[in-house]
Amino acid sequence: MTNQIKQSTDQDLIVLFQQTQSQKAISELVNRYKQNIYTSILLKVRDKHTAENIFQETFIKIFQTLLKDQYKECGKFLPWAIRIANNLCIDYFRKNKKNNKVSLKDNFDWLDGFRINNENAATKIEQIETSNQIIQLLDRLPEVQREVIMLRIYADLSFREIASITDVGINTALGRMRYGLSNLKKMIEEHQLILR
Repeated sequence: MTNQIKQSTDQDLIVLFQQTQSQKAISELVNRYKQNIYTSILLKVRDKHTAENIFQETFIKIFQTLLKDQYKECGKFLPWAIRIANNLCIDYFRKNKKNNKVSLKDNFDWLDGFRINNENAATKIEQIETSNQIIQLLDRLPEVQREVIMLRIYADLSFREIASITDVGINTALGRMRYGLSNLKKMIEEHQLILR
């Protein structure tokens, strides 16, 4: 049964959960996408504790929607889940009504293991420094460009999925990515940064 669950499509897992409330089915679905969803939240709110809370709220909302048989996104679970997370992030910022920028030193210890190969210590330190530089550069981009880049690189979504989540056309999403990358390149050259 466990092997069968792992090989099931997202839609099959959703149907199984809706019909039987199978913990294995919903656990498999969560495990498939938890890193993508959590990362997209953390990159928005910039605080681990807040990100964890929003992540939990996201899955509570997902469970409730699935159990009420209101899920209508057949075959598009991840973009739908990230859209829920994105809306909860927006709600969080509306409630707090302040710019929740934090310094990298405060809450970015999660970068220690983020997209880093386990090589020697010097290489790992260089990769962490590079990640910090990239995050700082991303902070300087307009929000719409930063969001597309984060969803594409860190959440590993297609441009069609990004367009759906951000409620724009696919050409607009592609344009924002192109302009964002162009602006990043200019900043790298302007500040004479060396990204390892």
